[in-house]
Amino acid sequence: MLLGFLFSRDINFIGMIGAIIGDIAGSRFEFNNTDNFDFKLFAANCAYTDDTICTIAVADAVMNGKNYGESLHNWCRQYPSPMGSYGCSFANWIISDNPKPYNSYGNGSAMRVAAIGWLFNTLEEVQIEAKKSALPTHNHPEGVKGAVATATAIFLARTEGKMAMLEAIKEYYSEWEEPRLGCNRFDETCQGTMPIVFGIIDKANNFEEAIRYAIAVGGDSDTIGAIVGSIAEAIWGIPEQMYQNALKYLPNDMVTIVEQFYSRIKK
Repeated sequence: MLLGFLFSRDINFIGMIGAIIGDIAGSRFEFNNTDNFDFKLFAANCAYTDDTICTIAVADAVMNGKNYGESLHNWCRQYPSPMGSYGCSFANWIISDNPKPYNSYGNGSAMRVAAIGWLFNTLEEVQIEAKKSALPTHNHPEGVKGAVATATAIFLARTEGKMAMLEAIKEYYSEWEEPRLGCNRFDETCQGTMPIVFGIIDKANNFEEAIRYAIAVGGDSDTIGAIVGSIAEAIWGIPEQMYQNALKYLPNDMVTIVEQFYSRIKK
């Protein structure tokens, strides 16, 4: 049974639910891309993927004083078969009893940092913690950069607004890719993902439009959706009904973390 009080409030900013919505909406298109901008956001064959699991794991680590690597390891072992599965290298990291970083520059470092952009009070803290969250797996400089840039974008979007954030983010990614429906190649690297993410954020006018662009450009749909959603929420907030729909896809222990997270950021 889902925790009921979340459904009764007029909530626009939850903090990390944007990433989860993007993940769920993109889940059914990861390996079967669509260029239809008007696709149904929440369908029966949608589900949370590894992106949501890792987002929850990072939030749990921050709020409950856990090591990032241990929290990721435990949550992913608890959910060993998400929709779309885990990438090969990350799957090997999960099953290892003594996991080590594997020099990844994949976009997994960026898709899981949403909570960090909300739970710390200064940009310096956000950037330090984003790097820490990447290092257990994504210790390549490009993997770290993707995580830090995403968390920086979230923090600046919620504290200074969209335009100031986009100007600052050029320090990390100075050239963005114009979002065109169905044009994006499947690229799971930070280098290939982040330019389209910021191109979408630049073009979009609201949260739902950002999510629709993120999915309909094609490529790694769930992860592009998760990263775009995490930043878009910090700019525009989440429509209440969309928030309620997303929670219906989550198991109880994940909803508990969302509830705890909401309580923290509203203090």
